[in-house]
Amino acid sequence: MPTDDLPDTFHVTTDEQLRAVSNLTRHRIMAVLRFEPATITQIAERVGLAKGSSSYHVRLLERAGLVKVVRTRKVRGVTERYYAMAARAIVLPDPGEGGPDVLMRHAVADLEAAPADSERHVGMAHLRLTEEQFAQLGARLQALADEYRKLSDPSLPDASLVFALFHPASREQAEGDAK
Repeated sequence: MPTDDLPDTFHVTTDEQLRAVSNLTRHRIMAVLRFEPATITQIAERVGLAKGSSSYHVRLLERAGLVKVVRTRKVRGVTERYYAMAARAIVLPDPGEGGPDVLMRHAVADLEAAPADSERHVGMAHLRLTEEQFAQLGARLQALADEYRKLSDPSLPDASLVFALFHPASREQAEGDAK
């Protein structure tokens, strides 16, 4: 069931949308819908939720405009709805100074929930870059993620790529925050 007509991006702009995407369960539901539409029952099975809980979270995502019904069909007199993401990518607002970054919190939670014996590549590098190099690296990382997103095959197991390129707080800022 292709979703080729989806817009490339959906920009989260309202508090309702931010609250909807900030919840870890809803984040995992959106991950299920990333590549192909699914019913409430399918979502519940894949996320490990009761159907009622799954339905509740999907309704909140739908109300916020993050997911939408892309197909319906009658099954034994009941209308079955297939939900899909509203866009290929969700763009969150800058968390602002001192604000938690929702994506990184979810990424860490997903990493911690991943099977300990599964293959993973996790690393951290401390770099000293000019502003131009910083911008170039950010663009290259995004282009690499976009390239592999286009190669994604829904029949293959999920893999998550998370990257964060940022200027850490200066020593003075970190010491001031600790007081």
